[in-house]
Amino acid sequence: MKTLIKNGRIITAVDDYFGDILIEGETISMIGKELTMEVDKIIDAKGKLVIPGGIDAHTHMDMPFGGTTSADDFESGTLAAAHGGTTTIVDFAIQTKGQSIIEALDIWHKKAAGKTAIDYSFHMIVTDLPHERTSELKRLINNEGVTSFKLFMAYPGVLLVDDATIYRAMSLASDQGAMICMHAENGVVINEIIDQALKAGKTAPKYHALTRPTKAESEGVNRAIAIAEMAGSPVYIVHLSCYDALKKVQEARDLGVNVFAETCPQYLFLDQSYYDKDDFEGAKYVMTPALREKWNQNELWTGLRMNDLQVVSTDHCPFCFKDQKQLGKDDFSKIPNGGPGVENRMSLIYNGGVVGNRISVNRFVEITSTNPAKIFGLFPKKGTIAVGSDADIVIFDADKKVTISAATHHMRVDYSCYEGFEVQGVAETVISRGKVVIDNGKYTGKAGDGNFVKRSRINLNYGQATEVRREMAHSGS
Repeated sequence: MKTLIKNGRIITAVDDYFGDILIEGETISMIGKELTMEVDKIIDAKGKLVIPGGIDAHTHMDMPFGGTTSADDFESGTLAAAHGGTTTIVDFAIQTKGQSIIEALDIWHKKAAGKTAIDYSFHMIVTDLPHERTSELKRLINNEGVTSFKLFMAYPGVLLVDDATIYRAMSLASDQGAMICMHAENGVVINEIIDQALKAGKTAPKYHALTRPTKAESEGVNRAIAIAEMAGSPVYIVHLSCYDALKKVQEARDLGVNVFAETCPQYLFLDQSYYDKDDFEGAKYVMTPALREKWNQNELWTGLRMNDLQVVSTDHCPFCFKDQKQLGKDDFSKIPNGGPGVENRMSLIYNGGVVGNRISVNRFVEITSTNPAKIFGLFPKKGTIAVGSDADIVIFDADKKVTISAATHHMRVDYSCYEGFEVQGVAETVISRGKVVIDNGKYTGKAGDGNFVKRSRINLNYGQATEVRREMAHSGS
């Protein structure tokens, strides 16, 4: 199958030019001006941006949590992702305490096999790592293409691990070329605050936020960075939500520490006031970390612009309002934590970032595609438009406006966190490994189009933190 994309404005993290792209099979075979050859399909991208497919490095499909399971499985969740212009997700396989890590990975492979609309990979959540199990991590890194591991400082008794386990995992990651992703919140202290609130009769959704202070997040971030330094390991902070935590990342990067961090659309566009909605509606926004005071949003955008934050992922983990969120009707601590967003990320960030004049169009591509590809061992197979790279390409209408609504989205959840938001910038046609899966907004693929992607070892030389930050500041990017 040969496909020719003509007349588009091609945008990568570093390029901005007009040209044509020839796709042969699953990869890009030629880029040039006014290409003419016999092909099976021509896509006219005149007046449109041609960008690398988005990479969402933080999703939770078919995830058991809080007595229920996230509403999107790998079929519905990846179909929704494709509609939004994302062509690769990195989801989380979960090891339960005492379980073989290999067994946990096999369970998640079975959850996803034959279902996905787009390509996918896995991080592994590690909850139990005695010395005799470290060989399993090495097997994942060297044989299974799983080169990143997530550990939790939150959720005591379920996901939390102690500092010794974090250090052990980071030491192994440093030696083996892997990345440790940290959920950085002081969960032990948070649980004590939650207990005090419930004893005082404070059960409404707003107390989810009020019992998870920003200082608990910044303490966790600071501790994660310190342990990473002791282990000689890079560290990636997931879903950073507030300036208190961002300051710790900035300080470390200014000292040249190999720390990376992501934020999420919910922390850029939503704020703590959403918890005050009537009729238990605030439960829709119960996620961890919690939404913060609105002033934090400008600080996070600055962090994205200045490269202290490198990635925008979604932490997509949806639970339906009418039944699943109601589990916490009388106790906020029982509301399943998580919200939907995998379908909306690209449009939200383009609208808030590029249209809002906060970041350049190149930076938009960088934080939604190229950086996650580089940080997690997918680049240059994914995350760019180059000869030899996978033909994961989005024809993006930068002028089109749409209104986000649960009535029209493709996620299997009965509400949208961004209901009524008008956004400018929409994925029109989406190509995954050379196959058109979204054609003018309509799904043309099928379950099973996506492949599991083995990732390479992590490139620890992905930019020196201080040098990159100062270079961007000097250039005014």
